[in-house]
This record gives sequence, C-alpha cells and structure tokens, in this order.
Amino acid sequence: MLPPVKPMLAKATTKLPTAEGLFYEPKWDGFRCIVFRDGDEVELGSRNERPLTRYFPEVVAAVKEALPERCVVDGEIVVPQGDRLHFESLLQRIHPARSRVDLLAEQTPAHLVAFDLLAIGDESLMETPFAQRRARLREVLSGTHERVHVTAVTQDAATAQRWFDEFEGAGLDGVVAKAPDLPYGPDQRLMTKVKHVRTADCVVAGFRWHKSGPIVGSLLLGLYDDGGLQHIGVAASFPMARRAELVEELAPYRTDALDTHPWREWANAELQADGEHRMPGAQSRWNAKKDLSWVPLRPELVVEVKYDQLEGRRLRHTGQFLRWRPDREPGSCTYDQLDVPVRYDLAEVFSG
Repeated sequence: MLPPVKPMLAKATTKLPTAEGLFYEPKWDGFRCIVFRDGDEVELGSRNERPLTRYFPEVVAAVKEALPERCVVDGEIVVPQGDRLHFESLLQRIHPARSRVDLLAEQTPAHLVAFDLLAIGDESLMETPFAQRRARLREVLSGTHERVHVTAVTQDAATAQRWFDEFEGAGLDGVVAKAPDLPYGPDQRLMTKVKHVRTADCVVAGFRWHKSGPIVGSLLLGLYDDGGLQHIGVAASFPMARRAELVEELAPYRTDALDTHPWREWANAELQADGEHRMPGAQSRWNAKKDLSWVPLRPELVVEVKYDQLEGRRLRHTGQFLRWRPDREPGSCTYDQLDVPVRYDLAEVFSG
C-alpha cells in the first residue's frame, strides 16, 4: 500500500445510533492523517492527499518510536494545550518557513491519535472487519507513548452518550459510530458521526463575493463584547439562486457602510497574530492566492445561524444560515448567548 490513500469518511446524523454491536469512538478535532511507515521512511498524508510530513517533525519522530516497522495507520493529528485540544495552534503549524515549524514543534508539540490499522507488514487489512482491525491496532500499539495514543472505544451506547456530553469540554466535537463488520472504504461515507449543533443570533457586517461571479459567497458575522463588534466567522452554503437574491437584499446596507463601520480599519488588512480578534480581510493560511477581500455592510441586520462549536472566540466551522431575525437589535447580539461547554480534563480522554 502506497500513498496517497483517501481516508474513510462519515455521514452526519443528529442522534446517536444504537444498533447492536456498534463501536463508538470520540470524534477528535484535528487534522485527519493517514500515516505510512516503512522503516525510517514516514509519510503523513492529509484528507486532501497533500502531505503533512514537513509540518510535524515531532510526529514523524514519535511514529518511528511507537509504530511498527512497516504499517499504515489512520488517525488524527491534534495539539493539546492544558486540559483541552487547541485547533488554532494546529493551524499555526501550516507555515512555509522550516525555522518556524521547528520552533512550534517545540512550543506546541502535536500528538497522533490512532483509530484504524490499514496494513501491517505485507498484509493489507482494508477488507478485514473493523472489529478485527481495532483488535490488531490495540495489539501493535500496546505500549504507552507520550505523543502517540490509541483512541478510546466502547460498545456501550450510554457511555458513548456520556462522552458526547462531557468530552466537548476537552475540545472534542462529537462521537463516531462504526459497525463491527465494516471494511475500510477510502473516500466513502461508511461511518456515522454525531456532532454538537447550536444556534446563535449574529450581526451581519459584510459579505464576500463568490468565486464564480457577482453573487454573494458568504456573510461575515459579528458579536459584540466590551471591545465592540468582533468578527466571529462566516455563514455560507447558499444555493446559487439564493446567492444572487442576496446581492439585491443586501444592496441598501452597502450605502455609506464604511463611514462608521466598526471594522473600517480592517478593510483588506493582513491577519494579526493574536488569534482572538480575527480580521475579515485576512489571508488564508491554506491558499495564499485566495481572495478574502470583503464588502462592508452597515451592521443593522441580524441573522440566526447554526454552528457546531467555538474555537477561542470564533466559530470553528462555517455557520449555516437559518433565518433573518428582524425582531432582534444588533446590539443585543453578544457572546453571552453562546453555550460554553463544561471543562473536561483531556488527560482522561487520552488515557482511554
């Protein structure tokens, strides 16, 4: 088995499945990674098949210490800080400068959480039922390592529900369910995932154009705190026809928008390094050529969005537009409405 191999995916559901014999695992919040090891050669493949190897030298070293001489393992690269995972620190690792990567490898070292074994030696396990692959994984990673872990697993639905409720406080974002007879299907949605879903009323303070033309690509969202209106993320995933309609709907709010806009000094600005108050005109870490310029709107519209979790003070993923809220005053849209999970010790999750 040679890289690249696309990871097996999961289909989303809103309720924990309870079929007989299911295996449940915590859903880790990091970079999905297929690890290939052949002696001293190690390759860390990402979900989009681009190698992550150069960005995580400490994970490469840990793989050489903990994994069998020749194997292929599916897992997740995460960065723990204190008692929880810290996705923002993980994003910082995608940097072109080797000196910067090496520095961050020391300051915020990443860990590998393994949850499937695809090959060992000359033997492919792709068609082997998951229950057997899991047993083999536990067998070949029976020792303990500071930065390589085997994910926790249970076949008790009540325990899985408790994980879903508690582990979010450690930075995990749900639970994954796998059938015991499941073969490994690259790029196929054969697993099931349950993620946290919440709603928030946010101020619409601008938008970005869609890459295909003069239609709305995403809405820029904000919430108020003592420092004013903070950019917390975007809402997108509109049908193409709806994107065109939004251009006309938002047009009245473009008039004189920048004159008193709370983000007027941010227009087309570069991303600052504090990681908390993110500027809407920031350069994408994943694609330096991507146009992230934005069109300011007078911050008078309120929208209800669906989201899964926060990372620091902003949405971890793109929010989903639900409805306009003409009954809400923009000034009432504050961080106080957001549900903050109870803290949970990440060490207890790692201990399995």
